Amino acid sequence: MARRRRSPAILDTELADLPPALRWREWMARVEAVLFAAPGPVDREVLARIVGRDCIVDLIIDDIREELHGRPYELVSVAGGWQLRTRPRHAEAIQAAFGSAPAETPLTPAEMLVLAVIAYHQPVTRGEIGEMIGKSVSRDLIGDLRGLGFIAAGPRSPRPGAPYTYVTTRTFLSHFSLDTLRDLPDLEALEDAGLLNKENLLAGGFPLAGEAEDDLASDDERGSEGL
Repeated sequence: MARRRRSPAILDTELADLPPALRWREWMARVEAVLFAAPGPVDREVLARIVGRDCIVDLIIDDIREELHGRPYELVSVAGGWQLRTRPRHAEAIQAAFGSAPAETPLTPAEMLVLAVIAYHQPVTRGEIGEMIGKSVSRDLIGDLRGLGFIAAGPRSPRPGAPYTYVTTRTFLSHFSLDTLRDLPDLEALEDAGLLNKENLLAGGFPLAGEAEDDLASDDERGSEGL
């Protein structure tokens, strides 16, 4: 005899039978539990499902942050949501415990340069990226950034041939610990500090767009010369 699937219990979000102080503590506990279990940043819409209609999520977040003072992990705003992360000062202890540091996503100087151009000028086509840096950008490089989840296809450009544009993703924000694109550092300040220098990055070796790439490129992507 087949077992009847049990219907999921309906969560009591209002907790009207609890006094206000205990209700607030239970909401805090629920939010922290969801953040702890989540594999990535959790947005406001998700957290709103587990608390009462009159609960202000931002105040819950503030109280959780207050309780985490002195703890080895913190609650950070990232990618339009919130995430629990270990504090940077404990990185050596984590590395000693597990024998290696968490793997960093490797980015070549060329990938960093293209990613920066997309981040600051999105939505932007591959051809426009090449025009800005003075060298054509290979499809393979764009494919690598898409494979890492840092960029995605944006709206079609109004330029002839309607080429795809590229935009950054939530994964990009999360990886670089940004809440929104407004948190990107000032571009001129990065250049003045020598942290984003096109000449230095290009000197590190920039992959050439192959002949087959040029044949497949749309008209607007042929404007910059591959070196």
